[in-house]
Amino acid sequence: MLSKRFRLKPLNLRQRLLLTALLWIGGLIFAAGITVPTIVNNYLVDNAKSQLHNVINEISSSLTFDDQGTPTLQQNVSDPRFNQPYSGHYWAVSVEDKTLLSNSLLNIGFKTKNRFFQKIVGPNNEKLITVHKRVTIPKYDVTLDITVGIDEDPIEDAVIDLTEWLMTILLTLFAGLMGLIFLQISWSLKPLSKLQKELKALDSGTKEKLSAHYPEEIKPLISDLNSLLFHYSELLERARNHAGNLSHSLKTPLSVLKNQVSELPSKHRDELSTTVVQLQERIDYHLSRVRVAGAINILSVKSNPSERVEAMTKAFDKIYVDKNLILSNELADDLFVAVEVTDLDEMLGNLIENSYKWGQSLIRIHAVIESTQVKLIVEDDGDGINHDKLNEIVKRGIRLDETMPGTGLGLNIVAEMAHSYRGTLDFDHSPMGGLKATLTLNLSR
Repeated sequence: MLSKRFRLKPLNLRQRLLLTALLWIGGLIFAAGITVPTIVNNYLVDNAKSQLHNVINEISSSLTFDDQGTPTLQQNVSDPRFNQPYSGHYWAVSVEDKTLLSNSLLNIGFKTKNRFFQKIVGPNNEKLITVHKRVTIPKYDVTLDITVGIDEDPIEDAVIDLTEWLMTILLTLFAGLMGLIFLQISWSLKPLSKLQKELKALDSGTKEKLSAHYPEEIKPLISDLNSLLFHYSELLERARNHAGNLSHSLKTPLSVLKNQVSELPSKHRDELSTTVVQLQERIDYHLSRVRVAGAINILSVKSNPSERVEAMTKAFDKIYVDKNLILSNELADDLFVAVEVTDLDEMLGNLIENSYKWGQSLIRIHAVIESTQVKLIVEDDGDGINHDKLNEIVKRGIRLDETMPGTGLGLNIVAEMAHSYRGTLDFDHSPMGGLKATLTLNLSR
């Protein structure tokens, strides 16, 4: 139950395209925001170490030793910052137990931080970029260690400044690209928005076909839809015309046949009358099936069940005046279903007439709306039907009570009509005691 309740609504095309662009471009921007500063930082550190190697070469070439083996420099390092106290540029030379320090260290020397990693820091605990090299000077037959370091903070500050500028540029680029993509998607999907409006116009009955002004990729679809609508309308109109012509052409011969049968002797009259009635029933059934084809403008049909029930109630009250039945019409006046009026009359008329035949005193008609469909419920207080026979009453020609007039075709036609409108017809026991017929149809949009 929880999974159904919190199920996410499917994304439309616009949202899918925007989400894909957002994830892809956002991922690239994020990767660039991390990768570029890292590359720049590594470049600056490598460049600083390369300069420190040059300083080591400069120091090693300028070293001399006195008679006690104490190292000294013949000349200062060319970079004056190594001579300025605490300038962040330091060097140290170690040979056996003797040490020579740059003037910037002020005889303090390097410090080590973190006993596990032995991180070398400056005299003021500055983070340093250091290069260490063991050098052998053949002239004095001496092997010594030279360590050179510079403060890392200026490089970090430069990388931070670069990152801030880079993020500003990348975010501006991201906003510009997303805006451009949004405009591109909106312009590209504009034909589909136009198609949606035209389909609504078809639905409301203000248009009969779709226009041809669409991009080449959509034109085949529009052409096929227009052809389908035209073909459907033509076929339905032709079928109904043929049904009408057939009805008129058979009416006169059947009337003549009935009159001739009525003039025959009683023995032959009874036998032929049954055959003529069966013939009439079969013709009525197949002519009714033609109407199951649906509406001509299938996308724009609409009818009001409450209004149609009121109209049929007046007629049935006159036909079944001796039964003194009361029909309670509880359908809302603003309820509309996507069914042609004549087809709705056919379906509700059969169900209501069935209740008039079997009801004792009361017929109730009400509706239950479920999402895009409505259940039109017709129930009475008659004797009802056994549960094992509920599924049989919609079969063609089935009559559960031969004493009642009828052909047994009405409920079968209702079921087929409902199916043609993508609806259903179901039966159950009514709380009133009789039969409960539920006609499920689509709501008019």
